[in-house]
Amino acid sequence: MLNTNSGAQTPYTRRLFLQRSMTLASTAATVPFFLERSALAMTNWDAALSSAPGVPEDHVLVVVQLAGGNDGLNTVVPYSSSRYYTARPTIGIPEKEILKLGSTGVGLHPKLAGLKSLYDDGLVSIVQGVGYPNPNRSHFKSMDIWHTARTDAHGKGWLGRYFDNECGGAPSSDIGVAIGAEAPLAMQGAQIAPVTFESADAFQWRPASKRQALSKSYNDIMREGEISGVAPGSNADYLMRTALDARLASDRIRKAVDRTALVDYPRSNLASQLKTVAAMIRAGLPTRVYYVTISGFDTHAAQGAANGRHGNRLAELGSSLRAFSRDLKASGDDVRTLTMVFSEFGRRVGQNASGGTDHGAAAPMLLVGPMVRPGVLNRHPSLSDLDSGDLKFSVDFRSVYAAALEHWMGADARAILGRRYPRLNAIKKI
Repeated sequence: MLNTNSGAQTPYTRRLFLQRSMTLASTAATVPFFLERSALAMTNWDAALSSAPGVPEDHVLVVVQLAGGNDGLNTVVPYSSSRYYTARPTIGIPEKEILKLGSTGVGLHPKLAGLKSLYDDGLVSIVQGVGYPNPNRSHFKSMDIWHTARTDAHGKGWLGRYFDNECGGAPSSDIGVAIGAEAPLAMQGAQIAPVTFESADAFQWRPASKRQALSKSYNDIMREGEISGVAPGSNADYLMRTALDARLASDRIRKAVDRTALVDYPRSNLASQLKTVAAMIRAGLPTRVYYVTISGFDTHAAQGAANGRHGNRLAELGSSLRAFSRDLKASGDDVRTLTMVFSEFGRRVGQNASGGTDHGAAAPMLLVGPMVRPGVLNRHPSLSDLDSGDLKFSVDFRSVYAAALEHWMGADARAILGRRYPRLNAIKKI
């Protein structure tokens, strides 16, 4: 039995953990406060968080990263500008093939039919010319800038700071899940780290040799149903909770992912990731942020037009987003799920000698869901007033982050981003 501050005693049982909100934390994601809080507090932190005013606890953010630097000019195509075709004589998308977006003068790549259907349903916001001052054209540096929301690329991730800020010094089930080989910097906080896995089947608790002390706590709990006489804050308390937390989190996630999708998904890596995310959302896991990645956007050569490598990546993006949106709508979770799509930079305006595009600067971002203000939200950047051959940014990417944080997640964007940025009017306020 566990001693509490009031002298009462509460059994620390597997049943108790299964009944309470689950912490999605791996054994590697331990944090200082996790060592210090009593086991009884673990059963009550969800109630404490629910009392926080103005926090929309059922809202979910899904981040889709286009790794490699997506060519924004061939994604949202400014077909009404002759300069576009002059700069891209062989890789420019013919006007007759473009999926035009009303009278905006821009349209989508023909392989983005899936995204166009969502746009026509009023579920897509397109923000053009997104970037930051003095852009960096290194994949690694620019990605770190986007992940940290700092132009010096230093510090913890912007979503990690969101986790830290919202936890308020107490353990929280409001954590992030990243699908991939490693956790993105964006989700790394000072106190909180996300769960990361490539396959839900492979995500299960296995005590490493250096953590053999966890085995006894875990085995005792699984065999006996509870451990009595463990003092809050003790090493045994920490080991017991870590073992339970890791094993039960992996069990819950794998059980959630086992659910059958409500719609058919295309056969692609991104579709598989989003199918997993939709299953976890539908299962009611308390996760606030999910992160997925699609690579292959570093198109220096043979970029092609409708049937090139870039077009194939866009086809995967559009069809995956459409299936994901339909899956969420079928379960009724679409109204609580905002999807944000970004890349670390765009490509240069002019094509190169290899029929591709080199690293550039500003590019479009996409926001998808019933809560967005639909349409093309701003003007396309000038194709004549360039910055050393690159588009000039007109929207700081942190303005998009600020809108998502404040208008959707109910968080203090200034506390997380370090300063006040104009909040893009792209999301209907909560």
